[in-house]
Amino acid sequence: MIIVCGLNHAQTQIDLHGAKQVISILGPETPHRDFVGVDRAQHLRLTFNDINTETQGLIPASSSDAAKLVAFIRNWDQKAPLLIHCWAGISRSTASAFTALCVLRPKSDEMALAQELRASSPSATPNRMITYQVDQLLGRGGRMLEAVESIGRGANAYEGAPFILKP
Repeated sequence: MIIVCGLNHAQTQIDLHGAKQVISILGPETPHRDFVGVDRAQHLRLTFNDINTETQGLIPASSSDAAKLVAFIRNWDQKAPLLIHCWAGISRSTASAFTALCVLRPKSDEMALAQELRASSPSATPNRMITYQVDQLLGRGGRMLEAVESIGRGANAYEGAPFILKP
């Protein structure tokens, strides 16, 4: 089980579902937290801004961030749920959840996976910088980015509702 949410819901969702692995994606202005019940070695902390294009003074998702994300997902044993969160649970976390679907289901069509993401979260607006970096790393030929663009911007929301995906 993959749980996706914003930072404010992370500990509650960990407690509710028994997640043992966590991916946290926050901006440089927000300190990463430790979560009760999650070993530090099972907690990937990525730090970059939620931007879709290079913007002076802000930190974009990098190829190194993409490599760490993909490696962490590949090393997830799936015995306990994986929680992915960002600040609001709308952009960076949903791009990372889409990444997880693509990594864990390598033969699945990217468009179908993006539609599954949209059906699970009306507000999901996957970050294009993360998606681009992962697409390049996985050799998907732009199909991940095209799939994310096909579902478009999600419903307006200040914070996304927590949701669950099946790996």
